[in-house]
Amino acid sequence: MPRDRRDYFYRKAKKEGYRSRAAFKLKQINERFNIIRKGDTVVDLGAAPGGWLQVAHELSGGKVIGVDILRIEEIEGVETIKGDIRLDSTVEKIREIIKKESGKEGADAVICDAAPNLSGNWSYDHARSIDLATSALECARKILKPRGRFVVKVFQGDMFPGFMDKVRRQFTKVQAFSPEASRKQSAEIYVIGKELLPDAVKINGRYTVTIEDIGASGDGIAKVNDFVVFVKGGKLGETLDIRIRHVKPNFAFGERVEG
Repeated sequence: MPRDRRDYFYRKAKKEGYRSRAAFKLKQINERFNIIRKGDTVVDLGAAPGGWLQVAHELSGGKVIGVDILRIEEIEGVETIKGDIRLDSTVEKIREIIKKESGKEGADAVICDAAPNLSGNWSYDHARSIDLATSALECARKILKPRGRFVVKVFQGDMFPGFMDKVRRQFTKVQAFSPEASRKQSAEIYVIGKELLPDAVKINGRYTVTIEDIGASGDGIAKVNDFVVFVKGGKLGETLDIRIRHVKPNFAFGERVEG
């Protein structure tokens, strides 16, 4: 008998009408991190066969869009796109649907439970998982609204810390989590990012700024692409080179650099 048929969450999914046992992973992730909220616009990348779409629609009740290179069987209240998330044409199609159907400029949450077809070569499969998760991260960055939320599955291995660093450069809060519904022998783990950071400045980015004001704490206040940056020790009217050391959704902190 196949392992899945002896699996508790497989049986539970069949009983409750979900298309895959993975539905319970998203439920458990959401219970812990509140990624999908009532009225949210949600985009599911690599969504086939649709178990996460079913749960996303239940949790949100808002606009839910599923994207996959495979056809997704129809789900009431969910719109699907057949396309490759790495292509700009797919990203534009997602954006158009979000704006047309919900009136929003971006999604509130982007989720991704996609995995590569396994070859049996662990190093190869791990690398392909990281590549797929990176594509999902790049797509999410393009379609999420400011402060948006992100969940993606990835296989653990030597490339995992580097991927976590990439996510940390994009979100204020980042955590890895293994839900109970994941099989104990599985190397999969979910990376959760909350509060998407703005595009205006990048952590460790270097900029030339002019101090336009002084804050209550005595730090200089400058702007980069109309985004407020606090500069320790900056003096009013001074033009200097800075490095961004920390970014928040509405402002950043920079430090003076010499040379």
